[in-house]
Amino acid sequence: MKIIKRNGSEMPFDITKIIAAITKANEVVEEAERMTPMQIQRIAQSVELQCEKLGRSPSVEEIQDLVETQIMAHGAYDVAKKYITYRYTRSLVRQSNTTDDKILSLIECNNEEAKQENSNKNPVVNSTQRDYMAGEVSRDITERILLPKEIVEAHEQGIIHFHDSDYFAQHMHNCDLVNLEDMLQNGTVITGTLIERPHSFSTACNIATQIIAQVASNQYGGQSISLAHLAPFVDVSRRKIRAAVATELNLAGAHATAEQIDKITESRLREEIRRGVQTIQYQVVTLLTTNGQAPFVTVFMYLGEAENEQERKDLALIIEETLQQRYQGVKNEQGIWVTPAFPKLIYVLEESNITEDSPYWYLTELAAKCTAKRMVPDYISEKKMLELKGDVYACMGCRSFLTPDRFTDAGVGNIAKAKNYKPGKHRYYGRFNQGVVTINLPDVALSSGGNFDKFWKIFDERLELCYQALLCRHERLKGTLSDAAPILWQYGACARLEKGEPIDRLLYDGYSTISLGYAGLYECVKYMTGKSHTDASATPFALQVMDRMNDACKGWKAKHNIDFSLYGTPLESTTYKFAKCLQKRFGIIEGVTDKSYITNSYHVHVTEPINAFEKLAFEAQFQHLSPGGAISYVEVPDMQNNLPAVLEVMKFIYENIIYAELNTKSDYCQVCGWDGEIQVVDEDGKLVWKCPKCGNTDQDKMNVARRTCGYIGTQFWNQGRTQEIKERVLHL
Repeated sequence: MKIIKRNGSEMPFDITKIIAAITKANEVVEEAERMTPMQIQRIAQSVELQCEKLGRSPSVEEIQDLVETQIMAHGAYDVAKKYITYRYTRSLVRQSNTTDDKILSLIECNNEEAKQENSNKNPVVNSTQRDYMAGEVSRDITERILLPKEIVEAHEQGIIHFHDSDYFAQHMHNCDLVNLEDMLQNGTVITGTLIERPHSFSTACNIATQIIAQVASNQYGGQSISLAHLAPFVDVSRRKIRAAVATELNLAGAHATAEQIDKITESRLREEIRRGVQTIQYQVVTLLTTNGQAPFVTVFMYLGEAENEQERKDLALIIEETLQQRYQGVKNEQGIWVTPAFPKLIYVLEESNITEDSPYWYLTELAAKCTAKRMVPDYISEKKMLELKGDVYACMGCRSFLTPDRFTDAGVGNIAKAKNYKPGKHRYYGRFNQGVVTINLPDVALSSGGNFDKFWKIFDERLELCYQALLCRHERLKGTLSDAAPILWQYGACARLEKGEPIDRLLYDGYSTISLGYAGLYECVKYMTGKSHTDASATPFALQVMDRMNDACKGWKAKHNIDFSLYGTPLESTTYKFAKCLQKRFGIIEGVTDKSYITNSYHVHVTEPINAFEKLAFEAQFQHLSPGGAISYVEVPDMQNNLPAVLEVMKFIYENIIYAELNTKSDYCQVCGWDGEIQVVDEDGKLVWKCPKCGNTDQDKMNVARRTCGYIGTQFWNQGRTQEIKERVLHL
């Protein structure tokens, strides 16, 4: 069994250290109050047993809490007092150098928490270490100076989660929809260099990747671009290529019909599209931004965004090439084709591609083939999104959705000063999210002791705490000058403000959103009702909880003219943090706190048997009540030889739910060449990834891709998320 030290490093559990600590406290009390060596031994053994039952590596703080409890259980109150006093004194000493210790452990690559904090960051790389080091300093300043004490304490106790506190000291926002159309059509500036409108599709793709990298380095969340913004450049290249072909034939003295020239042109155009799409795929995968990871970028594929029929056909060419290249994958260092994490792809299911007789059905078949092998694209239903949101637009990263445009109809005007602004046309690209704070729903339930009146009272208090924390995020952005991130605020990604102009106007009228996240609806309902929220008798309570949070957001929005929106949080490392905090505060409760993770947002628990269609239909009602963003998934086996089943799921998504994905496995062992599923096994109380063929457990010598929480992770996960991945049941 391993333990996690305060600086995040991992070391073997040593019972003798517990015995020594208790003995020291025991020796300084009156002899009559002392415990016997046998009692001390039993306390240490009891603590060891409780740690083993956790099924994960306990922290030093958790072990010390258990020691205190056991000493008092033996009636040795004077010894307990001395032990507590010693802990308090040591904590005061540590306060002066905690940040230093964490930074040093990062540099030495022995911080287990940092290693597993982000499944798409390699913690041994200098750029990642630099980002983590800066993050520790930022987090320290945030907790000591910038945030109110009650918010910091609630965050530390796992009552709420103040996301991305390691970036809060800077004036940075969360995620956005990049206005790529404006930047390509009207020019932009990158690191002081004017970039004019490109004269070919391949150049447009190259510029797009540079924009993606710049945006990623100036925010901390995801970003999305639309292939529709690249589509007009296909015809630019077509005309250019056609003129070149005609010139070449003329110089050669060859006669060719217009039809023959068109055929040669289209052949060369296809090759240019291939090169352009490859530029996006390879540059996104290989770029390393200032935060130590590939840009978290989503590529939106929606035929309905095309301005005319020719542009729609050209967009279809780009989508087809994008899907084909993603199906192929990218080569790892050994030259084997594997699944990349980014870019994330979203394919919109719409009237023109959803039935066998629709003109673009061939793209849907290709999308299904790609999903079965590479886990992307994910799917948005045009039908349900129009029905429930009134517009179809991309999410900002893995799931964060803007609220429907209301500022256009309110006559707010072109507050972003975009050059592609069209009066009266709803606007989504260029908009962004201000940040997220998540409420821990199981903690609300457990704090109420199962009393419903007390539950709603505590719930309202916690929502008020989240509200105050969200206002801190908003206030932190107010006064930010456009100079802080020129690519975002001056050169078109989000706006074209003047130098020295504050971004404040973009924080109101619904131009940007701010998100109340939530986690663990299943565990919350389970504790309060004794049943899963899928049980017909418990579902109404689950919906009441959702309505309460939405009502809170509506009230805050009316008060401040800011679009507060409810968001189904994609917990990654936080799922483990929340689970540990719940165990510390309330102990192990079967079905509620007995896992090293809690359930994402409204999802059906990963261990609950349910088929894919029932799961999507059930979760659709909760996704609708998460207007700030949410995504549902179904866990499936290898579907490469069962594409009709994949297509049936896709058709069901179109008819029933806004946004969903299929999860499969895509692994490779670099030691023996195994390309089946690499398994999660328990070794000495720790979950590790192990090749079932050769037994390899070296994570540096395997490629594992798993859907983490809306996006694919490839750098492995903490123990909580790993347990969640291990326990997922199949839905098909």
